[in-house]
Amino acid sequence: MAHFRQFSSAQGRYSYLLADVERREAVLIDPDDALAALYLGVLDELQAHLGLMLLTHTHAGQALPGNRLSVATGAMLGMAMAEPASAGSMRSLEDGEALAFGDEVLRAWRTPGHTRNSTCYIWRDRVFTGDALLIGDCGSAREADSDPGALFDSLNQRLLTLPDETLVYPAHDFAGRCVSCIGEQRRSNPKLKDVSRDEFVALYYRDAAGKPSINRGGSSQA
Repeated sequence: MAHFRQFSSAQGRYSYLLADVERREAVLIDPDDALAALYLGVLDELQAHLGLMLLTHTHAGQALPGNRLSVATGAMLGMAMAEPASAGSMRSLEDGEALAFGDEVLRAWRTPGHTRNSTCYIWRDRVFTGDALLIGDCGSAREADSDPGALFDSLNQRLLTLPDETLVYPAHDFAGRCVSCIGEQRRSNPKLKDVSRDEFVALYYRDAAGKPSINRGGSSQA
């Protein structure tokens, strides 16, 4: 049996714990240091070992999360393009790499654009999208390594090729929405609906310049 739990913080951030209950192995997606004690409590309740913490993306100048958990559990931090200097405590993930925890497997799927190292994770009927795809929006392209054209391609050539019923779990939502699905985002997300690649890129350059943007519309067991 698999256990899935979504955690939220006061800053509208989400993190996700997935565990194989019988094999007692777990992974954590987008850990939040402020919730370290809560994660450890849940892991203790499940009697599960945390072997890997996965990041959907990082931002330049920000400390990597998960240090306390890494010390407490021995878990490695996995991300795309891990810095060589941190190789001893980090695992650099390849596009399409299968990551096992017990008898469960999730897959890393590179989706650059919001940041160069943006990565989504697919598990069963759901995808953890980081900031690449949000509920009714998608991540900004204002970072130093952002590429709005690459973000458009990641959304349209990767995420929107998933079945409509695929559940979408983002890294943030400031309106308190917990989950969507690919079909709903395809139909109603104004950043995705009937927007060409050129329009999408122009929209993000307008946003980055602070100009008015185009508006085309608007804990469980698994």
